[in-house]
Amino acid sequence: MEKFKLSENFVNKYKRKRPPFGFNGLGELVYMRTYSRIKEDGKNERWWETIKRVVEGTYSMQKNHIESYQLGWNAWQAQSSAQEMYNRMFYMKFLPPGRGLWAMGTSITEERGLYAALNNCAFVSTKTLKEDYSKPFCFLMDASMLGVGVGFDTKGAGEIMIKSLNTNREIEIYVIPDTREGWVESLKLLLESYFHGTAEIQFDYTKIRALGEPIKGFGGVSSGHEPLKEIHEEIRKVLNRNVGEPITITTIVDIMNLIGKCVVAGNVRRTAEIVFGDPYNEEYLDLKNYKVNKHRETYGWTSNNSIYAELGMDYTEVCKRINGNGEPGFAWLENMRSYSRMKNGKDNKDHRVAGGNPCLEQSLESYELCCLVETFPNNHDNLEDFKRTLKYAYLYAKTVTLGKTHWSDTNRVMLRNRRIGCSVSGVAQFITKHGMEELRKWLEKGYDIIQEWDCMYSDWFAIPKSIKTTSVKPSGTVSLLVGATPGMHYPESRFYIRRMRLSIHSELIEPLKKAGYKIEPAFGSENSTMVVEVPVDAGEGIRTAKELSIWEQFSLAAFLQRHWADNQVSCTATFDPETEANELPHVLNYFQYKLKGISLLPRKNGGAYKQMPYEAINEKEYNKQVKKLGYLSFVGIEGEEAEIDKFCNTDVCEIPEA
Repeated sequence: MEKFKLSENFVNKYKRKRPPFGFNGLGELVYMRTYSRIKEDGKNERWWETIKRVVEGTYSMQKNHIESYQLGWNAWQAQSSAQEMYNRMFYMKFLPPGRGLWAMGTSITEERGLYAALNNCAFVSTKTLKEDYSKPFCFLMDASMLGVGVGFDTKGAGEIMIKSLNTNREIEIYVIPDTREGWVESLKLLLESYFHGTAEIQFDYTKIRALGEPIKGFGGVSSGHEPLKEIHEEIRKVLNRNVGEPITITTIVDIMNLIGKCVVAGNVRRTAEIVFGDPYNEEYLDLKNYKVNKHRETYGWTSNNSIYAELGMDYTEVCKRINGNGEPGFAWLENMRSYSRMKNGKDNKDHRVAGGNPCLEQSLESYELCCLVETFPNNHDNLEDFKRTLKYAYLYAKTVTLGKTHWSDTNRVMLRNRRIGCSVSGVAQFITKHGMEELRKWLEKGYDIIQEWDCMYSDWFAIPKSIKTTSVKPSGTVSLLVGATPGMHYPESRFYIRRMRLSIHSELIEPLKKAGYKIEPAFGSENSTMVVEVPVDAGEGIRTAKELSIWEQFSLAAFLQRHWADNQVSCTATFDPETEANELPHVLNYFQYKLKGISLLPRKNGGAYKQMPYEAINEKEYNKQVKKLGYLSFVGIEGEEAEIDKFCNTDVCEIPEA
């Protein structure tokens, strides 16, 4: 089927236009490092080319769907619509998720059909372990290797036995193919040998490409076989410790966390996990108590741990744990199932929801994926312009739901729900500029127009309306492109130095030097890595995170949950452990009826150290740094392989680099 193409005359108009990257070159640097793919001629994409690829990929998906079902494709209307989407993306009024900027319109989707890679996040329940012993674990690994962040629960504890291997049967050898599917299959065979009590499985790693070899399609370089070999060995240890016993909460989380560790060290480099558990279960609550679970010290960090909080529960004991490391987070499952926007009363239409994604902006059923798209209200002159942007932001996300995945369970739930998440970022900047009442008005009108577009386009595609349509994602790298504060969060400082690491061989270094940016060898990795410093101004008059009390942060999250998000609001509320710790049970008790989920993080002064990612500075120092900067141009960069994007673009909930 012929792919959709934008008019060359239209695209030519943008070739010489300078994109409005934010934060004094930081946005462009992030773009070149993370999203600019290598073209067939060996040169890196420019912004106009990336947006062209993404828009053409989006409308090709629409065209394929419409023509496959003989619904009547209108080429002229599509061209007009695609051009406006292009313009609004180019000027960063909205952007797809990082996953979309990276994968949409590439061989990943166009040839291999891996539409799952366009989605940010997923959830899988272990409740059904008895039906398919290894399936939840394999789903998490498969999705993680596609760059999708995955949530899971511990409800499968006690459902199956861990059996001793059958030593009377001949050892089986599995030669692992050099594919994602091969890695996942090896996990399945290993787990099922213990869950079924079959013969021992040994693995042949010889077909896996060597360390450092390039990976086509997904980019990056091979990690070799060592991360996979390590996970096999570590999972064997976990299972051998528990032979003859029912699978426990700890064992479930151990296996999932070890998978996360493997993926981080492997070809994706970054992923994320969140686990949900019983608020009263000491075994679960002690998972990150390494005095109790010393064996988890090397991989316990791979998941954020949250509880299924119960309305009306006593939060006192849980809050004592939060004062230490900020965990567990809270997910009020009853609210997630019962409400869309909290202002609209109970509708119970999401009664199948079982959990959420790693940053908790999406309520999700088991095996469900979500696609998020990000809008920037502060980049608009008026409400009507914002409403027009929402049409195309919504349309991008809805289009992604047309792509089938290679998981039948996922297809079943996604065909039914068509869940998407249109998000808003730069909320702090908008409030500073326009005030809360104007924000309320934009959110209310914006939400209503999205529902109108959903009625129209669902009818056009001949598919169900989306069960839910709006979220507030935490953001991170995508907001850096724009120069926006991430999601609903306020900056730690108005003025700061943002440091980023680059390979010592990166072709981005020379243009940065020419433009006057400070670049120096990375402390401790002087022979392999360089650090670039970028001065950032978050905006005149903006308050900092330290100026917001825990009550005010919760109030803002509740405001957004009431007026915008029918899914959820991702909020990591920071607090002073010295002055606000005693307030936590009270604030949770008050807001439990207004929120669906929340995370908390104690603010601790860890002291300064060399080359901190963020370093607060004053206005005088900021102006001094900016004066040193000249024109930055990355034109002509060749062969600079972009990093694989994080699942949901946030420093808050991603697993850090190994």
